[in-house]
Amino acid sequence: MSDTPQPSQSQPQPPQGAPVNAAPAPAPAPAQPAASKPKKNRKGVKTFFIAFAGAAVACVLALGIFVAVNPSNSGYTIKETNSGITIDVDTDDMSLAEAVAAKTLPSVVNINVYANTSQQSMSPFGMLGSQSATQELQQTSLGSGVVLTADGYILTNNHVVDGADALEVVAEGETYKAKLVGTDPSSDLAVIKVDGATLKPIEIGNSSDLKVGEWVMAAGSPFGMEQSVSTGIVSAVNRSYADSESGAIYTNMIQTDAAINSGNSGGALVDAEGKLIGINTLIMSTSGTSSGVGFAIPVDYAFGIAEQLIQGKTPSHAQLGVSLITVNNELAQRFGIQATEGAYINSLTAGGAAAKAGLQEGDVILKVDGESITSSSDLVLAIRSHSPNDEVDVTYLRDGKEETTKVKLGADTQ
Repeated sequence: MSDTPQPSQSQPQPPQGAPVNAAPAPAPAPAQPAASKPKKNRKGVKTFFIAFAGAAVACVLALGIFVAVNPSNSGYTIKETNSGITIDVDTDDMSLAEAVAAKTLPSVVNINVYANTSQQSMSPFGMLGSQSATQELQQTSLGSGVVLTADGYILTNNHVVDGADALEVVAEGETYKAKLVGTDPSSDLAVIKVDGATLKPIEIGNSSDLKVGEWVMAAGSPFGMEQSVSTGIVSAVNRSYADSESGAIYTNMIQTDAAINSGNSGGALVDAEGKLIGINTLIMSTSGTSSGVGFAIPVDYAFGIAEQLIQGKTPSHAQLGVSLITVNNELAQRFGIQATEGAYINSLTAGGAAAKAGLQEGDVILKVDGESITSSSDLVLAIRSHSPNDEVDVTYLRDGKEETTKVKLGADTQ
C-alpha cells in the first residue's frame, strides 16, 4: 500500500501540461498558449502550477543561439581537458553567461513528441465496407532534454514524453529518432535514447549544497525556440508539491527566477561552472507564462532515478505503508481526536514500515524529524524526501498523548 491521501480530502491542484493543436508532422502549426487549471490562493488570485511539456509546435523555429567566445579580453577562459570543460571567470555576469552557455548548450536537446491519429476515408459511392482507417503521426507537443551519456541516453520529464508514439531529438542541429527507455511517473522523470549518434554529455554537478542567491542558468526550448538560455539565481531550496491527480510527488525542488516557459520542461538548470544541478519542471504563475517562480528537480535525486531506469529497474521511493486522511475540525469531532491538524492513519500495510514501528490505525502523525505535519500531503512529501531504509523520528498522537518512535522507511517496490 502506498502512502496515499484518501480521495475525499482536498489536495493541491495538479500542474498542467501545455499541449499544442495537432498538426501533421513535420510542418509547424500556429503557436498556442499554455493550458492550465486555476488554483485559488489565500488572496483569491488565480494561480497556475504548470508542468510545461511544450506549448507550441508552431514555435519550432530555426532559431540558433550563437555564442562568441573570445579568450582574449573576454574576462573568462574555457579549458577543455580529458576530464571535461572548465570555466574560469574573472569579470561580469555577461561574460559568465556566454561561457556557461557555450559549455551547456551542446548537451541540451529539443524533444518533439508525436502521436498516432486515425484518419477515416470512404468511397465516393458510399458503399458498405468502403470505409478505411489509416494511422498518421502528428506532432502533439515538445520539450527539452539533457544528454547524460555520449552513446545517447537523455534525461527529461515524464510529462514531456507521456503518450508519445514516436520521439524525435534535435541535438546540435542534427535530428535523430529516439526511443523510450523508461519512465517514473511518480517523480515525473523519464529517460529516452538516441542510437547511432555520439552526443555531448553534460557535466553532473551537486544539488545538495546549493545556497540561496547562487547564480544559475536555465537552458532548453521555450516555445520550441531551441538552444535558448535564461539566467537568474537560486531563489529557494527544498520546495515540495504533490499532484494528487497524476500521482507525481516533487520534493526538495530548487526554486529559481530564471525564466522557464512552455517547452523548457526536461531542460537543464546549471550552476556558474556549467554543471547540471536540476531538471526544469514546473512554474507557478498567474498568467500561464514565466513570472520568475520556476522549479527544478534536484540533480542528486534525478540522476539516481535515471540510473535505475537505464539499468532497466523500477525506481523505488521511500514510504511508510499507510493510507491517510487529513485531520480537520469535522474529522476531529467525528472521531474524538484531540488535534485539529495532522495526518490520520486510516489503515496500514501488514508488515510495512509503520506497522513494524508500532504505529496503529487511528494514530495522528504530527511531526517527522521535528517538522510539523499539518496534512496527509505534508506527510507524503516528508517521507518522499528520504530514501528507502532511512530512519526518521515520527511524532504521533494516540489517546490524547504525544509519542515519538523511530521508523525505518520501506520502499514502494517491496
